[in-house]
Amino acid sequence: MDKTVTLSLGALETLSRELLTRHGFDEAHADAITRSVVAAQRDECHSHGVYRLIDCVETLRRGGVSPDATPYVLDVSPGIVRVDAGQGCSLLAFERARPALIDKAREHGVALLALNNAFHFSALWPEVESLADAGLVALAMTPSHAFVAPAGGQRPLLGTNPIAFSWPRPDGMPFTFDFATSVVARGEIELHRRAGDTIPEGWALDAQGRATLDPDAALNGAMLTFGGYKGSALSIMIELLAGPLIGDLLGHETSPANEERAGRPWHGELIVVIDPHRLLGDEAARHLQHAEALFAGVLEQGARLPSRRRHEARRRSREQGVTIPRGLYQELVRLRDGARG
Repeated sequence: MDKTVTLSLGALETLSRELLTRHGFDEAHADAITRSVVAAQRDECHSHGVYRLIDCVETLRRGGVSPDATPYVLDVSPGIVRVDAGQGCSLLAFERARPALIDKAREHGVALLALNNAFHFSALWPEVESLADAGLVALAMTPSHAFVAPAGGQRPLLGTNPIAFSWPRPDGMPFTFDFATSVVARGEIELHRRAGDTIPEGWALDAQGRATLDPDAALNGAMLTFGGYKGSALSIMIELLAGPLIGDLLGHETSPANEERAGRPWHGELIVVIDPHRLLGDEAARHLQHAEALFAGVLEQGARLPSRRRHEARRRSREQGVTIPRGLYQELVRLRDGARG
């Protein structure tokens, strides 16, 4: 039997929506979650793709996310918008606040969004890329639960703490990157565990603070930051900017949903947006074109621009469909067809 299954994007979207609504998410949340996980799968970002639906349902079953929370958007000042996700998924909260954020950036040149009290499990690049598609420069960051040891430490204190950036380009897709400040996203370790594979050296420590290649030991121990002290400092910065600065929690003050329904999986996200046209006026187009010299210089050396691989995968998926492991597909179908938890 073939070890993979190929689905059209439409079929994958239908599967995702049916699965989520079957287990209690309302249509608005199911649609927002589906847009994110299918976009990640489409772009072959497997660690944030449809396998995350399993975690969404499990988190709901454990009381860690509201399936029908209505985000509350607050206009704070000319350059600031806040949105309280109400312990719902961050994706719908972002979508509801996005129009006001764009309007403020276009009016005043710079704006920020403070997203609070949200269950966050998804990639950040779809958010910043959607803002770059609107002609804006965008930077996003969020803390996560304490899975990562600070450089030189042995115990989890920091989150994987991703940061994402997107730059609009005159012709073609935005320049976008999105990476955890840990060596890898936690989802990558989980995918190795699901596949029965070891993890590379330098990814994690076990519960006794010893280097490990065992994904189970890593998930029960501590992940490591990339670049040693540099990644650790960047991770701490993200904790501060997307935590106390916006009136939300530090990563170690949160916890994943659990069987005792005592988890606290809600935290914040910060998005900063700059409108180059408001900043540069009539000169904006010339300076944005000037930036293309940098991208050309990267490509002339045979180097790869971040996000280029995703965009190639996106074109391929639209033409050929999305291929996922058969075991994952069967698990998703069983979850869709099973009784609500």
